[in-house]
Amino acid sequence: MRSTDEVVVSLRKALRGVGVVLPGLRVDAALVDLGRCNARVAERLASALRGERPVVGGYVVDERVDRLGEVMGHVGKSVQLRPMGGGREWDCPVEVLRAARQEEVLREQVRLANRGGGAVR
Repeated sequence: MRSTDEVVVSLRKALRGVGVVLPGLRVDAALVDLGRCNARVAERLASALRGERPVVGGYVVDERVDRLGEVMGHVGKSVQLRPMGGGREWDCPVEVLRAARQEEVLREQVRLANRGGGAVR
């Protein structure tokens, strides 16, 4: 059996692999303390545990229109997306989605910040 510290490292890596970061994750005596998190992180974790791909809160590109969106939910075989700075959601079949690259997300965050509109997360 692995040590508690090794388990926490493994858990942190697994969570990051599905886009979930628990800032309070740590070892407390011999126990794993998952810490506190906001509702957004909790929803991402629940989505990952349900096996939803892509996970709620993640960023993807709708390749039909080359449009970046945040995953808001899943309905049947469709994924509900919303533009990063807010706006009208749209449905997209999962088979035409791809994970957004980090530079695509950063570019959109910078664009929104320069525009002065929309919340950048």
